[in-house]
Order: sequence, then C-alpha cells, then structure tokens
Amino acid sequence: MDIRSINASGAPAASGSYAQAVDVRGCERLLFVSGQIPVAQGGDVPAGFDAQCRLVWRNVEAQLAAAGLGLDHLVKVTTYLSDRRYREANGAIRREVLGARTPALTVVIAGIYDEAWLLEIEAIAAA
Repeated sequence: MDIRSINASGAPAASGSYAQAVDVRGCERLLFVSGQIPVAQGGDVPAGFDAQCRLVWRNVEAQLAAAGLGLDHLVKVTTYLSDRRYREANGAIRREVLGARTPALTVVIAGIYDEAWLLEIEAIAAA
C-alpha cells in the first residue's frame, strides 16, 4: 500500500501537521473508527481538556490495534471540539501523538453528545 500526502499548489497550504488530501493506492482494507470519547474503560471521564484529549487518542489507538493497525494507517481524522478555546491544546496534543504522520484532517466546533466530554475523534485507516 502507498499513502501519499497531497497539498495542491493552487489551494491554501495546510496550517498544521496534516495533509490537505491523502492519496491511498493498493489498499486492501479500510477501517472506520467511530467517534472515540473521553471515557476510560471503567467509565470515568477525566477532568480537563489535556487529560480528555490524551484519553481519546489512546481509545483511537486501541481501536486501531484491535484491528491489527496503528497510527501509521490513519488517512483521515475528524475532531469535534466542544469549544474553540481548545483548538491550540488539541493541535499540540495531536502533533505529539501523530509525530510526522499527516493524515487528512478536519476540526469541527460542535455541541458534543455529553456535556462532560470536551471532544470526540473519529478516524479512517487504510491497510
């Protein structure tokens, strides 16, 4: 499989560590990861955005691992934030988790299903 980031010269450049588009060739399977929420296995929701964001990423990684995949397989990530004030922390933690990986990315400010949750992340992976 070949995953290639695309950033068209005729469109605005990506303003972070993501690709404007991702071209996937030779893919044999796709994994659609439902929105992962900041709830620990025991049902606890951590206080504060940073703790919730890190937990959500661990939950994304757990779903990928259960399918025999990892962060290198991510081709699209959509993050829903409950408030615009979390955008900087969200970007910093995402860059920490993903490192040099640059999936296509969307961040949406939205009402989240449970008021205690400050974000939710869904993803698509390819293998």
